[in-house]
Amino acid sequence: MLDTPTQPAGPTRRQLLRVGLLGSAALATAGLAASLSGCSARTPQAGFAVIRASDLPMLQALIPVLLEGAVPPQKMPQALAGTLESLDYSLAHLSPEMRDLTLQLFDVLALPVTRGPLTGVWGRWQNASTSEVRAFLARWQNSTFGLLQMGHASLLQLVLMSWYGRPESWAHCGYPGPPSV
Repeated sequence: MLDTPTQPAGPTRRQLLRVGLLGSAALATAGLAASLSGCSARTPQAGFAVIRASDLPMLQALIPVLLEGAVPPQKMPQALAGTLESLDYSLAHLSPEMRDLTLQLFDVLALPVTRGPLTGVWGRWQNASTSEVRAFLARWQNSTFGLLQMGHASLLQLVLMSWYGRPESWAHCGYPGPPSV
């Protein structure tokens, strides 16, 4: 009987280290490039406590796609504005470390050098089609890289919590609202 070696079921330690090093290098490069280009300016957009002007095009492209089916098309502009308001409020109340990590994620998505290769959206977010945004979200959700999967989960949770925390979203899911006391 021949004894043939079998491959381990999961990734090897070497593969995990390689992915970790590549992910760290990509984020460090993006952060450095963002800080050198002024993309990661900490100055919030007027009317916001945390969200910056560089974050808005990406968020304005993502939010309608993530809220598809939950918001009628004619109410999407109001839902977008309300979700941005709630998202900004949530970001302002995160710990400084979590807020910085979220803003780093936004920087990676806003910076053209990293946006194209990581998302597949090679042009500006303002010009991205709904199908391009859907493809980006699917790409990150199904990625073999845990870092991209975590980025997808973070974006999804931030946007959905911001929308479903708003009273105007409750009727769609059948929630009557909190009891009055």
